[in-house]
Amino acid sequence: MAVTCPRTTASDLSARGNIVIIIAKIVWPTVGSTLYVWTRFLVLLFVLFDNLSKMLREVLFCCLLVVAVTAQTPNYYVGVGMADVTGPAADVQMMGYGNPAQTTRGIHMRQFSRAFIFCDINDHSDCQVFVVVDFGMSDSAVTLGVLERLKTVYGDMYHEKNVAISGTHTHSGVAGYFQYFLFTITSSGFIHDSYDNLVDGIYRSIHRAHENRAPSNVYYNIGELSGDMNANINRSPYGYEANPATERANYQYDVDKDMTLIKIVGENNKDRGLISFFAVHPVSMNSTNRLISGDNKGYASYMTEMDMNPGTFHGQGEFVAAFPSSNLGDVSPNLNGPRCKDTGLPCERKTSQCGNRTSLCVASGPGKDMFESTKIIGERLATKAKELYADATERLEGPIGFVHQFVNMTNYEVNLSDGGTATTCSAAFGYSFAAGTIDGAGAYPFFQTQLYSLPLVDKFRDVVLHEPSPEMIACQAPKPVLLPVGEMKIPWEWIPAIVETQILRIGQFAIIPVPSEFTTMAGRRLRNTVRDVLIEEGLTNAKVQIAGLSNTYSDYVSTIEEYGVQRYEAASTTYGPHTLEAYQQQYTMLAQYLMAGTQPGPGPEMPNLLGDQGSTLDPSEGDADDINRITGLGKRIGDIVMDVDAKYRQGGVAEASFIAGNPRNDAYRMREDTFLVVERQTRALPQEWEIVYTDADFCTRFKWDRSSTSRRAGTVSHATVQWDIPLAQQVGTYRLGHKGYKKDPAYGDISCYGLTYSSSFEVVESSYQEVRSI
Repeated sequence: MAVTCPRTTASDLSARGNIVIIIAKIVWPTVGSTLYVWTRFLVLLFVLFDNLSKMLREVLFCCLLVVAVTAQTPNYYVGVGMADVTGPAADVQMMGYGNPAQTTRGIHMRQFSRAFIFCDINDHSDCQVFVVVDFGMSDSAVTLGVLERLKTVYGDMYHEKNVAISGTHTHSGVAGYFQYFLFTITSSGFIHDSYDNLVDGIYRSIHRAHENRAPSNVYYNIGELSGDMNANINRSPYGYEANPATERANYQYDVDKDMTLIKIVGENNKDRGLISFFAVHPVSMNSTNRLISGDNKGYASYMTEMDMNPGTFHGQGEFVAAFPSSNLGDVSPNLNGPRCKDTGLPCERKTSQCGNRTSLCVASGPGKDMFESTKIIGERLATKAKELYADATERLEGPIGFVHQFVNMTNYEVNLSDGGTATTCSAAFGYSFAAGTIDGAGAYPFFQTQLYSLPLVDKFRDVVLHEPSPEMIACQAPKPVLLPVGEMKIPWEWIPAIVETQILRIGQFAIIPVPSEFTTMAGRRLRNTVRDVLIEEGLTNAKVQIAGLSNTYSDYVSTIEEYGVQRYEAASTTYGPHTLEAYQQQYTMLAQYLMAGTQPGPGPEMPNLLGDQGSTLDPSEGDADDINRITGLGKRIGDIVMDVDAKYRQGGVAEASFIAGNPRNDAYRMREDTFLVVERQTRALPQEWEIVYTDADFCTRFKWDRSSTSRRAGTVSHATVQWDIPLAQQVGTYRLGHKGYKKDPAYGDISCYGLTYSSSFEVVESSYQEVRSI
């Protein structure tokens, strides 16, 4: 649109108008709307005072037009949405540390699926979907289930090519939703409540994003977290240092310190959402935790969304903030580093042992406990994200694009730089896999960098599980094969052979969903490969970022040099030493198709193994009142058994316990609900109360445990409601409440029991001193 100013010469416009245009373009992203209002006011003022210079009035009128024109017209059609995916909060194993004894016992924070739909501004059916979920990782079964749900509503609009589902990689979510046997061993098999909650919640987040699509601008920014904002360390520096010194010299750190941020702004400068990529494992909550939690990335989302959605409960606001994983394979949030539990001294650097004991080497920090560490790392992520959001001015411009192909990663032929060829391998884990990491240690006799096998262990494996073929052993070398999972088919496939590869494009920005955990240097190499191809193909200002643990999960990817020293990440690079090179070759091809606007062949069909699944997890026993059978006295479900104190200072902890039902009884209906409330009294007579916190809030904890068990008479359970009172909490009168579902032990009927409450109590100032009479 041309801008003309009446009775102003071309030279006047050049001298004045161009300056206004430049200023408007600079200031519009942050103050454009304010400038528009003030300019309009001044124009009206000058119209009233007609004796002022006509030239000045006309230039100001021109300024009004220029500001209006330079307001950036939205160039994408974007939707954002989120939904609760919290799984069963009792008796289900957690996914991440592989510890069968780590079963759920309540909720620290609810978990959510956050969906972002980017569409062409002129063709609202030309879209791509990027979903970030608070769970360990995506799996083929979940992806297939979500796509089936989408097809029933939207037909062919959303499909495997343009939908990417990525996990934050929290280790404090439920397991049991995988279709491959290896990942169900520690979860007592396939858990339908886990799977159904995830599939339905992810679908609902996409549906909500689809329904609120609107014209929007999308911006890009990048910034460093270091110094006082440090949020990550390398947990395998010995492996990282195996990479060429010349390559390492290109980087200041042995982990990626940069945060990549995507900002979404609607019409009238309405804040709509952000996506913040940063490389760090969400393992601030350690393997002793029993409460469902989004960990540090979940807290970063919580903090950002609560700030951007004032006056709402978490999960109910319009602004959506996602913190997906990237190349976090060898990256830890436990900033104090690995130390020996028995001596407090640093662990042995190469093997991560303490006196030949792997289990004694554990990393922690930066907080005094895992809850404080989660908060500190999450705050740093959120603070940086909000800073980058405020400063983001580089607008993404260009087409929406996507490309996808299924690939068999067990026999992928790789063209080597020396002109030769190699292939990937049937999947296997090495001995160092059993050693674990400094974030979750394994057990004796295994250790990291283990390059030899143990005859007794091999013999036991050959008899009980499977003996690896000579071809596998040769292909996987120098990895000593511990678990030949790619050759194990009983009771069904143990690990995927076919994975999904994909690239999503938003203008000059490309998201690379990968089906693994890439180490720092492996991720850098893949990013550089894809960026170089995009630039060669004409996208000169290309920017790329990895989205880890997407669509399918196949463990780790290390560089070939890291593979040679066999730290945990390399031992878990299941497809052998040339895995990274295979992915670089595959994504090179995808990037070329993306820039050409075409699709490669679909590749081999992804198997659907849902019909093969089974479970050894017993149903919940049924719930009983805590009643004496002789006297008939006691407590019934919902009754309070431990009441609150009369007063708590700001910064204190209020707590009450109730007779409860098993939280597994109806995990589906408890989504987007709450097992607890903190209420504040707003009126004394008649009493009126308002909810101020739920179990989705970081300052509350819902804890469940059994008091006694009898399969005939049912289980007596206790639910504890805990509130960490914020230091800035408004003083006043409060109470704690609990509700849930109970199961009849005789007939199995499930029914709701409504909110029951503690006594009321006072929250007083942190400086309050009790006055005692003598």
